[in-house]
Amino acid sequence: MLRMLQAHGLDAGPTQRPLLAGAIAGVSAAIPALSVLAGFQSLDAPARAIGTSAGAAGLVYAGLMLLGGILYGWLFQRAANDPRGGWLFGMAFGFVLWMLGPVPLLQWLPDQPILRGYPATGLLLAQLLWGLAMGVVFPLIHRHLHVSLENGSGSAFQSTGPEAVAPTQMLRPLPPSQRPR
Repeated sequence: MLRMLQAHGLDAGPTQRPLLAGAIAGVSAAIPALSVLAGFQSLDAPARAIGTSAGAAGLVYAGLMLLGGILYGWLFQRAANDPRGGWLFGMAFGFVLWMLGPVPLLQWLPDQPILRGYPATGLLLAQLLWGLAMGVVFPLIHRHLHVSLENGSGSAFQSTGPEAVAPTQMLRPLPPSQRPR
């Protein structure tokens, strides 16, 4: 993570599992993206290019989105837990993955672009939908995978404010001489 963000506590702690949450969220977010790919027939041309079926190309896509989810969890860690801004992280990440993955592999490297027209548009929309679903689903999945130190499992994100940072029932009271007046 960036050094500046480490100072603000965005690194995942020992009881958090952002990589596992990213893997689960990446595969679950691939389901609506696959429906967009099927609707725009975006899996047909890559399947013909490698000599396989559209179903096998869909499985390859789901596997790549699993890896994308792991990368998302590793990169954003605790910052991805924000339920209000996670959708924006996700959509931006989906767009970046689209720019770094399918565009060079399917458009620039072959002699002729593999996807054109509606199938290419479908791939972009599928990646944006994947990112949106990833950003929305990640905090929910990560909350369920978080292990608290008190009871072994469950969510430690139930409270906000000072209690979320330091449980006040574990703090000693100040001696009377040090109390603010």
